[in-house]
Amino acid sequence: MNLIDNRTRTPRPRHTPAVDVAGRTTVEYGVAQAELGCVLIARSVGGVCAILIGANAEQLESDLADRFPGRALNRNEAGLRIELAKVLGFIDNPGEGLDLPLALRGTTLQRRVWQALRAIPAGTTITYAELAVRVGAPTSTRAVANACAANVIALAIPCHRVVRSNGTLAGYRWGIERKRVLIAKEAML
Repeated sequence: MNLIDNRTRTPRPRHTPAVDVAGRTTVEYGVAQAELGCVLIARSVGGVCAILIGANAEQLESDLADRFPGRALNRNEAGLRIELAKVLGFIDNPGEGLDLPLALRGTTLQRRVWQALRAIPAGTTITYAELAVRVGAPTSTRAVANACAANVIALAIPCHRVVRSNGTLAGYRWGIERKRVLIAKEAML
């Protein structure tokens, strides 16, 4: 019998799903059909790094590849079943909220805007000017609007809750009609 002292054994390098064999960071993603259209959820080491909404999976996969160049993309609905279920549940019932670990990538202002957006309760809207005041940039309404437009984590960072100062709907990366549907569903809470 050959006994090995585990305290002196050299640890083996571990292969994790976060890094592929070429050493590239892996982004796992899953796609599902929802009332709003096709939804793609992507997760990297730090958490959910994208929730994209569009017409079809091919469009969203191409968008994901453009947003994460040089990353290995791995489609894995089974591995993201919990996140997919939470997002689909939120679309059906926004009162449940959407609590996911997020991997935010952006400037300091963008991150402040996105954190402020996460604090807006479902069923409530805010203007871009009010949001600028909340993040401590009252004269930077346009920069705050650009931060909303740069958001790639739809629904979990609810930029759909931001409206123009006259209450009308402004642009929404995922389409004005989707924004209208989300606001209407949340207003029924």
